[in-house]
Amino acid sequence: MTTNTRTTIWPTLSYNDAPAAIGYLVDVLGFVEKAVYGEGDRVDHAELLWPTGGGVMLGSVREGSALGGLPPGVGSVYIVTDEPDAIHDRVVSAGGNVTQGLQDEDYGRGFTCRDPEGVHWSFGTYAGTQ
Repeated sequence: MTTNTRTTIWPTLSYNDAPAAIGYLVDVLGFVEKAVYGEGDRVDHAELLWPTGGGVMLGSVREGSALGGLPPGVGSVYIVTDEPDAIHDRVVSAGGNVTQGLQDEDYGRGFTCRDPEGVHWSFGTYAGTQ
């Protein structure tokens, strides 16, 4: 098996208010905005990168899109980080919805929150078995 360093798996999400979602994901959770395409409040495609690798793609709910059947606010994404406490503190400071507080498990430390439209975001130190 060949090891590839480019990101080849991208979770994709739909939002009723994609510009607000981008703001939350960047300002509170810590993503980096790489690309946003669309007009006005409509986001046809956005690419947000995670600082240590990977990212998510998202867009506005709209008829005829590739994700047209995906309801907004649905999804669960796990992100590996060495700083779950700092992200947790930003979420709490922003009045975010923490659904599972910081906790230590046999496999690492982490927590789960929901963004304003309901997508679950889990952050933890567990990086898989690789």
